[in-house]
Amino acid sequence: MGTTDADFVLLKADVIQVITPEQAWHYKVIPVSQEGANWLFYVDEGIYHADLSDELEILLGISVVLEKRENNLIKNTLNRYYRQDQKDNRMQVAKAFEGKSDDFLKEIIGEAKRIRSSDIHIETYQDRCRVRMRIDGMLVERYVLTKEEYPSLINKIKIMSNLDIAEKRLPQDGRIFFNEPGSGKFDIRVSVLPTLHGEKAVLRLLSNDATNIDIYKLGFSEEDLDNYLEGVKRPEGMVLISGPTGSGKTTTLYATLKLLNNDTRNITTIEDPIEYTLEGINQVQLRENIGLNFGSTLRTFLRQDPNIIMVGEIRDPDTASMAIRTSLTGHLVLSTIHTNSAWGTISRLVDMGIPPFLVATTLNTSVAQRLIRLLCTHCKYQEEVTNKLFPKKFKPYRAVSHHYVAKGCNECYHTGYKGRKAVYEVIPIDEELAECIKNSNFAVGDLLKQKGIKTLSENAFELFEQGQTTMEEVYPLLINF
Repeated sequence: MGTTDADFVLLKADVIQVITPEQAWHYKVIPVSQEGANWLFYVDEGIYHADLSDELEILLGISVVLEKRENNLIKNTLNRYYRQDQKDNRMQVAKAFEGKSDDFLKEIIGEAKRIRSSDIHIETYQDRCRVRMRIDGMLVERYVLTKEEYPSLINKIKIMSNLDIAEKRLPQDGRIFFNEPGSGKFDIRVSVLPTLHGEKAVLRLLSNDATNIDIYKLGFSEEDLDNYLEGVKRPEGMVLISGPTGSGKTTTLYATLKLLNNDTRNITTIEDPIEYTLEGINQVQLRENIGLNFGSTLRTFLRQDPNIIMVGEIRDPDTASMAIRTSLTGHLVLSTIHTNSAWGTISRLVDMGIPPFLVATTLNTSVAQRLIRLLCTHCKYQEEVTNKLFPKKFKPYRAVSHHYVAKGCNECYHTGYKGRKAVYEVIPIDEELAECIKNSNFAVGDLLKQKGIKTLSENAFELFEQGQTTMEEVYPLLINF
């Protein structure tokens, strides 16, 4: 279904294919949605006439219902989704696009920044090309381009990110330092990949603005936040945050650094990439190609008289060993690691060759987190809960009679969701748990329950129960945990 978004109509990919660009421009119409046997089209009010629907039905072989709309709305939508000129002069359009590709690229980046998109995907297929933006973790199609327009856009991206425009056979990585009035100043990480029908570009927007990051607004429950802060306020030891890529681990670390940052502490970080810049913190960009990796940089940090060290990620045994040694010598080490649960972090460190007694001695707190999309409050609707809603082997923590379902509207770019919230699992390592680690006793599920530790699935279920999210979002956590 199409929805108006300021000065154009938001169209889905399957709807766009109903009519060709030449036909759309000739009749000044745009397909919007299918309602039963009829297709709804918007038509420019200036050219509407009574016989137009009959003419379109004969041409397209479908039943057509027309609604009049103002000229600017139709024109802007045609320019966005059917970027061939109304005069059918394709070569002329391609040349015109080359001349304004700079402005069009800046328009795409500016829009992505404005709607808080994390990534821009620019892709080409056999017959068409498209631009998608990742909004709240989901890719949403925003533009459709012709095959003639696509190469100039890719070349402009390569030029802006200092890549070789002649190299089309190998992947390339670059960086754009973007600074435009109205969009602000930020960095963009660029990846170009050769595919079957041409090169695909992905632009990752890295915000330098950390002013809105607040540890108290990330999603911690009151009890989990108390346990987490107890771990990070110790003068030494390790605090590790686990989760898959894109689960918000780095944002939690930056919020923690903001909380701990003051004139009495020397805080140093090694990151890949540096996503936010924080005044008063010494941040180092990882450069593997010249030997500047996590392990070697940690050794140098120890000669910099640090109080707190943040390591972007513990990836290998060398980095894990150096992080442990650093925390043993009176420093607080914050880092991330890839595991499925907070307790799984312990076995992961042991698998990397760290003796259990060292893990027990140094680990203050282990955290796991995920990002859950929140329902759009403008379009969500209520349904009754049935047994089929939950995973087969999952027993609901509490009885729930109703739940909310995502619908989609203009406010949420037709996704049904708007915004995300982190859910956490926080395990403070006390003497009893440390003793279990020393003895390699990792089967502590019952003990954690006795201590009142809430799992990821329990915290996610609460969001579902409160009507903030859907079972679709919570389902993966209920299966795995």
